Amino acid sequence: MFPMTEADVRDSLINADADDLRIMALPHDFLLLDWDHLDFLAWRDPRTRGRGYLIVMHEHDPVGVVLRAADASSRARSAMCNLCHTMQPGDQVALFTAHRPGKDAGSVGTYICTDLTCHETVRLAAPLAPGEMRASVDRRIDGTRSRAEAFVESVRELARSTH
Repeated sequence: MFPMTEADVRDSLINADADDLRIMALPHDFLLLDWDHLDFLAWRDPRTRGRGYLIVMHEHDPVGVVLRAADASSRARSAMCNLCHTMQPGDQVALFTAHRPGKDAGSVGTYICTDLTCHETVRLAAPLAPGEMRASVDRRIDGTRSRAEAFVESVRELARSTH
C-alpha cells in the first residue's frame, strides 16, 4: 500500500457519512505502520464498539468501507474467515457488514476475523509443512488481499448501482 494520511483514510471511505467520519478513530499504531508491507489496512475502532474499517488499493487509489460487527457471537466451535481462509475458534470470527450509501440501500456482509488482523494471521498461520513450498504461503497472502479487494469492490459496485 501507499503511505496514507488521516485525511487520505477519511476520504477513502465510500460508505461513511458525516457521523462515521466524526467518530472514526485511527489505529493506535497508525504513525508506525510499515506501508511497504501492508496488503490492505484493516482495524477495529479503538473507541467505538463493533466498528471496523477496511481499506484496499484500487488502481493506485485507496478505497475503504466502514464495517459493523454483528452483536451476537457464534456458537460454532470453529469458523473460517472469508478473507484469510484460516480456521479460528468460533468466537474469533464475526459477521461484518458494510452498508451501501443511500437511503434503504441495504448492506453486504461476510465473516472476518474478529480483530481484523487477517493480514498478519495469514502470515502467522501454520508453519510450512514438510514438502510445502514458500509459494503456497505467497498464494495465501495474495488470496487474502484479492478477497479483501473483492469485498470492498462488492460494496463499491452496489454503491454505483444506486446512483
